[in-house]
Amino acid sequence: MKLPRLVLLQVLLRSFLLQSSWNYEQMQSLGLLYALRPAFRRYYTEAALLAAYRRHLEYFNTHPYLATTVIGAVLKLEQQAQQGLDPGFTIAEFKSALVAPCAAMGDAFFWGGMRPAAAVVALLWAFHGSWLGPFLFIVLFNLPHLWFRAQGLIKGYGGGVRVVSVLQQWHLSDWAIYVKQLLVLLLGIFAVVIGVAATKNLDLNIAWALCAGPFVWGLSVLMRHHVSPLLIILLLSGLSLGWYQLH
Repeated sequence: MKLPRLVLLQVLLRSFLLQSSWNYEQMQSLGLLYALRPAFRRYYTEAALLAAYRRHLEYFNTHPYLATTVIGAVLKLEQQAQQGLDPGFTIAEFKSALVAPCAAMGDAFFWGGMRPAAAVVALLWAFHGSWLGPFLFIVLFNLPHLWFRAQGLIKGYGGGVRVVSVLQQWHLSDWAIYVKQLLVLLLGIFAVVIGVAATKNLDLNIAWALCAGPFVWGLSVLMRHHVSPLLIILLLSGLSLGWYQLH
C-alpha cells in the first residue's frame, strides 16, 4: 500500500521535531518514532504497531537535515517487508549503516560550510547598514536545507535502499569543500571591507586596507601550523594596544 501524499507531508513536518526529545542511550529515537507514526498507523494495527515501535526504539543519531533520507528509506523497507520482500538485511542494519555517513556529510556541508558562508554574506550587507543582512542569512541557509529535507524523504521513500546512490550523486562531501573555499574568499573580502572602513575613519591611506587580506592569510597559516589560537589572540591584543598608545 503506497502512502498518500498527505501522510508523507505529515512525516516531513514531524521530522522537524526530530531533536525535540533526546536520551543518552537512543539519542534521537523518540523523535524518529514521532516522525514515523503517521505512516506506521497506516501499515500496522494494535500488537503489530507496538512491535514496529519497539523495533525502532533503538539508537538513532544523524544530521537532522538528512534524517528524512533515512526515514523515507525506512518507510519503503517497512512497506516491502509487509509484501514479503526480503532485501537480505534487517531494517535496523540498514539504519545503522546509513546514519553515520549522513551525519558526517551533513555536518561538513551545513554546519561547516553553508552556515558560516551565509553568515559572512549577511555580515557584508549588515556592515553597510542594510536590513537585508539578517534576511539574506535566513534565506541562504534555510532554502538549501529545506530542499534536502523534502528531497530526502521523496527519494528515500521512492528508492528504498537505492537512496544510497542518491546520496552519492549529491556529492555533499565535494560541495562542502567548494563552499569552504568560497567561505575563505568571502572572509578575505570582508576583511578588506573592514580595513577600508577603518582606514577612512583613521584618515589613513587605503593601501593599509589592502594589507587585511595577507594579514588574514597569515593568521590562517599560523593556525594550520597548530599555533595556539589563544596565543594569536594575545598577540593581536598586544598589537592593538600598542597601536592605540601610539595614536
